[in-house]
Amino acid sequence: MPNKKISSTGNAALDLALDTIKIGKQALVFVNTKRSAEKTAEDISKKVKTDNEKLVELSRDVLKALSSHTKQCQRLSDCVKKGIAFHHAGLVAKQREIIEDNFRKGTIKIICCTPTLSYGLDLPAFRAIIKDLRRYGPRGMAYIPVLEYLQMAGRAGRPKFDKTGEAICIAISENEKKKLHEKYVLGQPEDIYSKLAVEPVLRTYLLSLIAANFVNTKKNINSFFSKTFWAYQFVDMDKLVVIIDKMLDLLDEWKFIQREKGDFTSADKIDDDERIKATLMGKRVAELYIDPLTANFFITCLRNASDKKINEFSFLQMISHTLEIRPLLRVGVKEQDKIQEELVKYYDLLLEKEPSMYEPEYEDFVNSIKTALMFNEWINEKSEEYLLENYNARPGELRSKLDIADWLLYANSEISRILHFQHLNKEIVKLRLRLKNGIKEELLPLIKIQGVGRVRARRLFFNKIKDVGDVKKADVTKLVQILGNNVALSVKKQVGQEIKEVPAGKRKGQISLGRY
Repeated sequence: MPNKKISSTGNAALDLALDTIKIGKQALVFVNTKRSAEKTAEDISKKVKTDNEKLVELSRDVLKALSSHTKQCQRLSDCVKKGIAFHHAGLVAKQREIIEDNFRKGTIKIICCTPTLSYGLDLPAFRAIIKDLRRYGPRGMAYIPVLEYLQMAGRAGRPKFDKTGEAICIAISENEKKKLHEKYVLGQPEDIYSKLAVEPVLRTYLLSLIAANFVNTKKNINSFFSKTFWAYQFVDMDKLVVIIDKMLDLLDEWKFIQREKGDFTSADKIDDDERIKATLMGKRVAELYIDPLTANFFITCLRNASDKKINEFSFLQMISHTLEIRPLLRVGVKEQDKIQEELVKYYDLLLEKEPSMYEPEYEDFVNSIKTALMFNEWINEKSEEYLLENYNARPGELRSKLDIADWLLYANSEISRILHFQHLNKEIVKLRLRLKNGIKEELLPLIKIQGVGRVRARRLFFNKIKDVGDVKKADVTKLVQILGNNVALSVKKQVGQEIKEVPAGKRKGQISLGRY
């Protein structure tokens, strides 16, 4: 695969994309941020002249992917009309699927994307145009790893689609051109390291092995890990055993494992011939596949919730302060005062103690408050457009966060059940439904009806139809005016009142559609 270097201005990616279209090929343009992907796609689309009915139809499909489209959807739709698209984690799954499928078909010619598209996808890209080889990190802007460059470059000229391909990096000067050539084209990929060296992974897998009864003594545990890639890289098995001991001590302290014989204190060590087994809670935590640290945090919070005033924000902040839901929404400098005001407002409802602002944990804590506020806005029926404008949470990122939040709330319901906190479990189950549907509590009876989501439920509620009983009593003509003919007939059928058809003349009338 040939690798070209060009010394150019910021228009180089645009020119290369247009040249790719001109020669009848397709390209992926890799950038370092979602915003840059959108801006680059828009810049390219403005230079493309086309009038393709298929693309117009695709642009409509992009808008239909959400019940109420956002500005991001509109931008994507406008680009797709020209055969150009952007692709990043902020898009919902349906939009990403439309873009990928139609790139494979050749309908979409250029995709401007973040590096996430460089993993695991086989696409017919003749060119991989790498616009940005630096990314913002903890130490400011830094060059990406060679492995990541190779992943992006490897998207060009796939054997299934092309005999050759071009991976082109953009260099803004001759000096940078030489540096990029030396670092990436001539450079060696970084070493691969075992993920078991990361504590959350180690403690999760260690508990899983014990819970599955795959290992049941310290000797078995050490023997198992001695055969892993982690041990091969670590070399010093004695130090590795110390790390494993530390994890076992933590699992024992959190009461996720127990020692079968003897009376032990936290200072005791586990002997090689001691049998180790998972507790009831430990087994369930392993089955839920959450980090034992997160599970212990949940247990502590749920116990705190038993003797204090709580509401839905209490649980939302709790799940927002976990490793699983990262990356959290970051609190910007201009937002500090606003978030602090909200923190004071909800302070008495928190299930954890606020860390000192001088502790390293404080930044994550404040970010968890902002993330919880976003969830709270969602269950109070704020639109996706509102969340995008006020929290910079794109629809795809929102859906991803909601899926993780649902998983964590389910884990909480299981943990509270084992702890016999039935009153908390009831509230958690209710919150899961609200989070899944983005509704206030008053709409819960209505969303049980198939075909009725947050928008239709709110319309029904505004028209004084508040539960299944009201649906049964409601005149079918009124339901048709609120929900449309097919949905209204389906709803009536679900409540045991099958109606064949509503006369066309009765399908229109004056009703309240609410704020949707």
